[in-house]
Amino acid sequence: MKNILNAQWIKSPKVAVDREVVFSKEFKVEKEVVSASLEATALGVYLARINGERVGDFIFSPGWTSYKHRLQVDTYDVTEMIKDKNTITLGVAPGWKASNYFGRHWGDRQLGFNELAAICALTLEYADGETEIITSGGDWKCENGKNVYSNIYNGYIYSSAYKDISPSQALVFEKDRNILIDRQGEKVVEQERLSPKEIIITPKGETVLDFGQNLTGYVEFKIKGSKGERAVISHAEVLDAEGNFYTANLRGAKAQAVFVCDGKEHIHKAEYNFYGFRYIRLENWSDEVKKENFTAIVVHSDLKRTGSFECSDERVNKLFSNIIWGQKGNFLDVPTDCPQRDERLGWTGDAQVFVKAASYNYDVERFFIKWLADLRADQTGWGTIPHVIPAVFGPDDDSSAAWADAVTICPWQIYLTYANKALIEESLESMKKYLEFIETHSRNGIWSNSWHFGDWLNLDGSSPEDCSKGTEKNLIATAYYIYSSEIYAKALALCGEDNAEVLEKREKSILAFRREYMADGRIKPEYTTQTACVLAVHFGISDDIAETAKQLNELVTECGHLKTGFVGTPYLLHALSDNGYAKTAYDLLLREEYPSWLFSVKMGATTIWEHWDSMREDGSMWDTSMNSFNHYAYGSVADWLYGDAAGIKIDESKPAFEHIVFAPLTDGRLTYVKASIETRKGLVKSEWKTENSNTEYEFTVPEGATATVILDGKSTEIGAGVHKF
Repeated sequence: MKNILNAQWIKSPKVAVDREVVFSKEFKVEKEVVSASLEATALGVYLARINGERVGDFIFSPGWTSYKHRLQVDTYDVTEMIKDKNTITLGVAPGWKASNYFGRHWGDRQLGFNELAAICALTLEYADGETEIITSGGDWKCENGKNVYSNIYNGYIYSSAYKDISPSQALVFEKDRNILIDRQGEKVVEQERLSPKEIIITPKGETVLDFGQNLTGYVEFKIKGSKGERAVISHAEVLDAEGNFYTANLRGAKAQAVFVCDGKEHIHKAEYNFYGFRYIRLENWSDEVKKENFTAIVVHSDLKRTGSFECSDERVNKLFSNIIWGQKGNFLDVPTDCPQRDERLGWTGDAQVFVKAASYNYDVERFFIKWLADLRADQTGWGTIPHVIPAVFGPDDDSSAAWADAVTICPWQIYLTYANKALIEESLESMKKYLEFIETHSRNGIWSNSWHFGDWLNLDGSSPEDCSKGTEKNLIATAYYIYSSEIYAKALALCGEDNAEVLEKREKSILAFRREYMADGRIKPEYTTQTACVLAVHFGISDDIAETAKQLNELVTECGHLKTGFVGTPYLLHALSDNGYAKTAYDLLLREEYPSWLFSVKMGATTIWEHWDSMREDGSMWDTSMNSFNHYAYGSVADWLYGDAAGIKIDESKPAFEHIVFAPLTDGRLTYVKASIETRKGLVKSEWKTENSNTEYEFTVPEGATATVILDGKSTEIGAGVHKF
């Protein structure tokens, strides 16, 4: 990024709410071009073209950042696209910047919440050594585009025959260029292409296409229609109990694609919009409906797949597939909670519970570096972390435990998976400010003076009216303070700084937790829940881990199932299997009845659900208020599949799998388990298989790494290569 800093911001002089604006400039080239590069960005999402040809494969550029602080600039090599006579265009649509409550947050005195803007620089280097720079400015033309309506939630209306009859000159305005940064995150691109599995005529007479997979993206379709006809595609995740198209869980999102025909045949797809869907419904579609005329295009951040898991139980394999699809559907520039309803926000709680699994499934280092930079930018001066990043709700007076702890948990996990010490150094100050906020809201070591989500969607006392009842919220908050303090102390030590004061405060809080919530190594009866036990065990708070783990095991076996929500579920199986209750952990994993991970699999899910019973056995729905069928948080169980079922663990003293601990836990209900992770050192792999009561193990250690194998309580040190036991 260099020449764009000399360009001018441009916007439309017209009122152009919820629609595409196109900026353009014609220019001639009279000498031989040896190099041409385009730097571009927008407040909104943009699509650049030169001579009608799309520039690059990026979609939804420049992505979603904390726009008041940071705006990414993309740089493209366009040398082969330059001709003698040229037209460069930048189409800009609202995207995240100017849709609903998104836009109201990003508005400022320089640019209103519903206004769009662009800035760019085209650098031409000639064979004679001269350089010409074409920058955005008042000499650019501005007109309304064919996307006559565009909104993140509602979708778009594309008018194929539309032509702005009164184009104008772009309006130049002053806006701080200090927010411009080189692209930091991964680009978002088109991925798989899926054909419809079936054309359905529902009991209501609706024409519905089933793509067989809940996904995030859009549909490419062939259409002709009659001139002026408005063909409508609606999107949905599920069908209802009667088999009809179901959109009530989208809440206020219309999630439609409307194509206004001109009587000519077109192959069309969205340019600025995405949807979460498995099914589409066609309305006012006069063309014959053929499966070959429709393709679902999957879109997400361009992440390298690094992890795999497989076992002898196909239900578990389907669960793992659903976890992968849940990550793909929600890792679209930011880690969103869901891709379909009128939300699609970067919830911190979801991100932190899933970050470990995410970093094994895919290479997410760059993805999280960018998102965590926005987290630090949006952190308030008094230390609180907004519930969603980028922040769109305005500054929060409070930080919810487990959600705000993304400030410590996510950087630390990225360090463990990728040995990124620089990220820890960049995060130290924000960790410190957050912990200082907690300390000012604590009483005698108990974090007791803040608002919290609690163990969100737990089964101890949740209902559609209140999803946070159950485990005492101050217990959760104090436990997470203790956990984040431990991470911060480790981070300080890693960076060569003194952590004695942090450890002292942590110890005082541990003692306070024990006094307040525990007796004789067990959670007191009035506070007893599965989640309370899980946190006391997994965060090392209990003064008798074995007794608290025993209490947890009793709670699970007595009721026969899990009752945990967003806070307890990620650590539930770990707390059990780490303390001698691997069978109970496997019982929970392999349970098919509600509530369980495999219940959704039995119900035909292709992604992870927001609720344990988003859809009930009779086909009825949990509720319409908050019911996503693509919500990856409970997919955090994948890190147990990697780390315990397959037994691939990180040695914190040698991150990025420089030293691996192989400690697989077998179970008689599985005849084999195998998993692999492509690490910074190379491929790490673990496999075990049981036949005739004999179990064989095979472990792969990459060059430059070592490992410890723990089987039946015995440790063996191994080096690079493939080792069998």
